[in-house]
Amino acid sequence: MGLLDGKKGLVVGIANERSIAWSIAKELIEQGATCAFTHLPGEKMQRRAAKAIEAIGVSDPWLEPLDAGSDEDLDTVFAKLKADFDAIDFLVHSIAFADREYLKIGNFTQTPRAVFTQALDISAYTLVAMSRRAAELMPGGGSVIALTYYGAEKVVPGYNVMGVAKAALEACSRYLAFELGEKGVRVNTISAGPVKTLSAMAVGGIDDMFDHVERKAPLRRNIEGPDVGRTAVYLLSDLASGVTGENIFVDSGYNTVGL
Repeated sequence: MGLLDGKKGLVVGIANERSIAWSIAKELIEQGATCAFTHLPGEKMQRRAAKAIEAIGVSDPWLEPLDAGSDEDLDTVFAKLKADFDAIDFLVHSIAFADREYLKIGNFTQTPRAVFTQALDISAYTLVAMSRRAAELMPGGGSVIALTYYGAEKVVPGYNVMGVAKAALEACSRYLAFELGEKGVRVNTISAGPVKTLSAMAVGGIDDMFDHVERKAPLRRNIEGPDVGRTAVYLLSDLASGVTGENIFVDSGYNTVGL
């Protein structure tokens, strides 16, 4: 028996096999979950996502295009989810975006209004937009998780506007947890340490971050995708039935170290 037998839900954020969302989906499926997926618009993105999902062992996935910044796209995806699944038990939000030109050390002050607004929209507001729609498909309650990073709490040079966006994401998750709790919907975030994803490599000084974490974290190592995936299994399972509004660190303990 798996911890997620009989549970079904939507995973947003798989771009390739290096995505954190991919590692999460792999662990969820191994524990018995049925996962639906979205991909960025375009045939190229569809092929990449389909190839990554096939590597998990899902040959004919529920896979729909989604521009998360479009309410029309969100309405279309969740309407199709309702038509095909009737109800869902979980939502995995693993998307974020900021113009990489402004993810350089010493460049935060130069962030233009449009770049700032887009980062908060895609990285934070989309959690609100998706959770509202997902909760309507969770008549018996459910669980929502989103991915964040320590740069939301402390300055990580080069993380810049993404740190601000992740701080907003974490605040959104707490407010969502409060309002959706009466419906039995739990909302939590996972603060993952640096992982070698394509999006992470856009952050200025990322190689130094990996080296620093390996030296300073209590476990003396960087985390890997499965570390995050197994925590996601816990939060989406009934084992976490009393956990909501929390931010769980999966960073080899790095956040506990002062110097």
